[in-house]
Amino acid sequence: MTKPSAQHAQPIAIIGGGFTGLSAATYLAQAGVNVVLIEQAKFGDGASGRNGGQMGTGQRAWAEEQEEELGLERAKALFAIAEDAKRNMHDFAAEHGIDIGYCPGQLSVIHKKRYRDDYRRHAAVMAEKFDYPHISYMDREETAQRVGSSFFHGGIRDTGTGHIHPMKLVIGTAKAAAAAGAVIHEGSCVHHVAPGLVQTADGRVKADHVILAGNGYLGTLDRKVLARVIPINNFVIATEPLGAGAAQVLTEDVAVADSRFVVNYFRLSHDRRLLFGGGESYGYRFPKDIAAKVRRPMAEIFPHLKDVRIDYAWGGTLAITMKRLPFLARVAPGVLSASGYSGHGVGTATHAGWLMARAIMGEQEGFETMSALPAPAFPGGGMMRTPLLTLAMSWYALRDRLGI
Repeated sequence: MTKPSAQHAQPIAIIGGGFTGLSAATYLAQAGVNVVLIEQAKFGDGASGRNGGQMGTGQRAWAEEQEEELGLERAKALFAIAEDAKRNMHDFAAEHGIDIGYCPGQLSVIHKKRYRDDYRRHAAVMAEKFDYPHISYMDREETAQRVGSSFFHGGIRDTGTGHIHPMKLVIGTAKAAAAAGAVIHEGSCVHHVAPGLVQTADGRVKADHVILAGNGYLGTLDRKVLARVIPINNFVIATEPLGAGAAQVLTEDVAVADSRFVVNYFRLSHDRRLLFGGGESYGYRFPKDIAAKVRRPMAEIFPHLKDVRIDYAWGGTLAITMKRLPFLARVAPGVLSASGYSGHGVGTATHAGWLMARAIMGEQEGFETMSALPAPAFPGGGMMRTPLLTLAMSWYALRDRLGI
């Protein structure tokens, strides 16, 4: 990264204390830039601290789908950026001594029989076109052996990625940012942003640049982001420790996600609980009984756990885009934004902070590649986009349940 110049005499203001904001703060502060980070709650209070810890390969959409829309060259560039995100996370953790609890291995399992050929082709395409040999196809028998359920019709196994303990990454990155000299404010709500200015209830920050890193919690601070990024809620439960019974759920310490549009995902914790995520809601309202909502899909996959004790249940707000690709943009002069990771943010969000930091320091390439992704606005405008999205997502969820 290039050294800061005199033009950075005023601070860089960062809004949001999750993966994106904290990583941007760390990289900029390490480069000698004056950084002020503002978080309305506590670090990791949003999706960064509440997610399932799964670090996907590539972008949210499969590489061959991106090839169809954007061409092979751009699809390869996007895949290379996603691989950089993995490497950067591991390098960052090693540099700062952060134990992120990384465990290799991820399974993507098939809930509809007709998807089997697509998954088999995907494994071949990744090796042949994208030089990624770490994905192999699993038939139904191998999938059942690895997952401990006969519910799925097959899947793919990815040994080039895995899962982490997300809150360890949040806490470690916050410590790294503070140690590098970033000035950090928790419990401070931003209510207005303009080029060169961030206004809170308690004061204002005059800034050379502003980074918007609030993701699903950004609210109405920027209308360009508001039109293209919408918050949704996802929910997770943690069972009682399963002890030796954990081997009836997973025979190895890998992460699993299924092929539903509204994804179910699960893994084991270090103390052998099953962490199971599923279900969505829109806006900022959570169901009254999160445990009951998530227990249903868990029991469908693992009937022997239908009466298992649920010790913890929680929800969090993430953000999605129409294309399920992150939205990185210069939304105003001197104002950069990254959000809309669409459930693929463990690696992508940290990397997005790094890309924005580099862009501010004059190294534009990675940021420009991501900001060139198609980013259509949601239909319906501010009043109707949430009801329309709810209707559409309910339809996809019904298709998942009916198997059509």
